[in-house]
Amino acid sequence: MCGIVGYIGHREAYPIVIKGLKRLEYRGYDSAGVMIYDGDDIKLCKTKGKVVDLEERASKEITTNGTIGIGHTRWATHGVPNDVNSHPHLSNSGNLVIIHNGIIENYAPLKVELIKRGYVFHSDTDTEVLVNLIEEVQKRDNIKLGKAVQIALNQVVGAYAIAVFDKKNPDEIVAARLGSPLAIGIGEGEYFIASDASPFIEYTSNAVYLEDGEMAIIRLHKDMKVRKIKDDSLVNPYIQELQMNLEQIEKGGYDHFMLKEIYEQPSVIKDTYRGRLHANEGIVQLAGVEDNLEKFLNADRIIIVACGTSWHAGLVAEYIFEEFARISVEVEYASEFRYRNPIINSNDVVIAISQSGETADTMAAIKLAKEKGAFVFGVCNVVGSSISRETHAGAYTHAGPEIGVASTKAFTTQITVLTMIALRLAKAKGTLSLSDFHMYLQELELIPEKVKEALETNDRAKEIAATFKDAPNCLYLGRGYNFPVALEGALKLKEISYIHAEGYPAAEMKHGPIALIDEQMPVVVIAPKQGHYDKIVSNIQEIKSRSGRIIAIVTKGDTQVRELADYIIEIPETSDALSPLITTIPLQLLSYHIAVMRGCNVDQPRNLAKSVTVE
Repeated sequence: MCGIVGYIGHREAYPIVIKGLKRLEYRGYDSAGVMIYDGDDIKLCKTKGKVVDLEERASKEITTNGTIGIGHTRWATHGVPNDVNSHPHLSNSGNLVIIHNGIIENYAPLKVELIKRGYVFHSDTDTEVLVNLIEEVQKRDNIKLGKAVQIALNQVVGAYAIAVFDKKNPDEIVAARLGSPLAIGIGEGEYFIASDASPFIEYTSNAVYLEDGEMAIIRLHKDMKVRKIKDDSLVNPYIQELQMNLEQIEKGGYDHFMLKEIYEQPSVIKDTYRGRLHANEGIVQLAGVEDNLEKFLNADRIIIVACGTSWHAGLVAEYIFEEFARISVEVEYASEFRYRNPIINSNDVVIAISQSGETADTMAAIKLAKEKGAFVFGVCNVVGSSISRETHAGAYTHAGPEIGVASTKAFTTQITVLTMIALRLAKAKGTLSLSDFHMYLQELELIPEKVKEALETNDRAKEIAATFKDAPNCLYLGRGYNFPVALEGALKLKEISYIHAEGYPAAEMKHGPIALIDEQMPVVVIAPKQGHYDKIVSNIQEIKSRSGRIIAIVTKGDTQVRELADYIIEIPETSDALSPLITTIPLQLLSYHIAVMRGCNVDQPRNLAKSVTVE
């Protein structure tokens, strides 16, 4: 949530900051702002709305010349989305400027104390409290900005990524993080600050990702210094070479990032198993699993923690792990897991799944599991992310940057990684026959081509979308491996089209949801030929007898469901366990086209953020 961009160097800062903010729009926001220092004074502009609204306002209100700047996109927490609550925020003297992601939990008592000392507040934000706290420390102790930030941050409770500028010392920016990501790009005589590397990828391939509890003093014509916030000790930062390229974060001719990412799935699934899966040789291996194989084999159970779409991938994995490797699996919402005093033992393996690798609830679940002595394995998409650093071991998906807020390729690549882990454990435990093991390897290797074939249903999905775009509700049903796909299909429709939708196991329909079914209710039924086909045909007949309008996802050549359904979308056949990688494709396309037809902002749905770094 929220986006931070900063620049200090020899170039004009404003275009870099604005372009960077646009790159971070995927994170979700409701207001935007920018500060430019022109060598003489601070120029500040901020507004409720989008970055394009900020550009329009800035062109009228401020001079945008200057080689130092910071910008922010805000997702409202403390205070409604409006111009005043937008970032950046000034201190009372007008000397300090701050941008901030995260939440300062003890801002209220700090604010009371600062008011007693004569400070005046203009916004409802916790961020304005923080910048004035830094100013108070700076004045009280007569110290430089970096030291003042370090002392002030030791007085706050919460999560943050911040960048602070002091016009009395205009050759530096101080940045710090705790629980919210922050990357620093290092160029020739210039530095970039951002929530991730996308705002500066065309300028430098060298970046430092601050660790939790670290701050950086970034100065013109001097080496950057990184210090521990707790004790002010120096840290030797690790400079990482970025693997991302500019092409990956552009739309590439597609109307929306979401559509581009849906169509990237054949290639990114292949990238995810490339070098790990050798079907002809009967080999599947992931370094993080191989190095810790005994931990997995001796586990009493596997606990999967995740949120949103990643949680749905975890549900698919529960079926796969238990079927293939015969290990007991529990799947938990990370947001609930961290608060319910769960029973965790040293013989448990906890798998944490997150696209961004920064999800706050999942991070908290990881820390809890480690405290209890469990082995924690991460599955995420972003190299160098917090989860990749906090877990004992892990495996990256290779989906490339996912810009659309509604995850698509993250879901399928997560299932790909989790399936490979389950297959490796099944081989080691001997819980799959050799013939079945080889069959699944070969089937997994064929998935990219079958996904490509499933993408050919796009026109059919678009036709069906035109019929149901104004439906107020929708029901999704699936059984077995495809029950989680029903949940994911419903989530996609909710997220981007704002149509109320629910996913259920098809057999549960009789236990309540059937009351909703009438001639106005579209019901999406996932009914591939493999699995519980006869049972789901019976469920379709129950819907049909109550005049429900049935959209069925079926295996090519199906005749039985075709006779019952009002609309069908055909997909290629695959094994039951791997079918979620195929059945999810037409549901993604259906949601996408409905949202477009409803005039919704597909890539940036209202109220949502890509990287949820606060509770």
